[in-house]
Amino acid sequence: MFFGVFTTLVNWGTYFIFTRFLGVSIYWSNIWAWFFAVLFAYLTNRSWVFHSKTTGTLAITRELLAFYGSRAFSGGVDLFLLFVMVHLLSIHDFVAKILIGVIVVILNYVLSKLVFRYHQGKNDPK
Repeated sequence: MFFGVFTTLVNWGTYFIFTRFLGVSIYWSNIWAWFFAVLFAYLTNRSWVFHSKTTGTLAITRELLAFYGSRAFSGGVDLFLLFVMVHLLSIHDFVAKILIGVIVVILNYVLSKLVFRYHQGKNDPK
């Protein structure tokens, strides 16, 4: 949960910088925030949360792609809920990001657990 919170802070911070300082639309800002947060999450989850023992360039690349793939799903949920909350429910975009963050942290933890468990099993010597 600790790194999930930090990943969320990376997401929110990136989003804030892109929307407030760079003037980027909320959707493009959300996509960039997702990209940087997922990269941060992969690096921290791989090492400190799930203690991945996957080695070798090909195996690590597969693990990284599976991680990004699982996060693409939660990123889609994030983007969809942002649209619903901001445009349909008229919630301020940053308030929406905070509310969505709770859902996404839980979803990401479950998906990450599945990715690292699957790839750890694929890397075990038989």
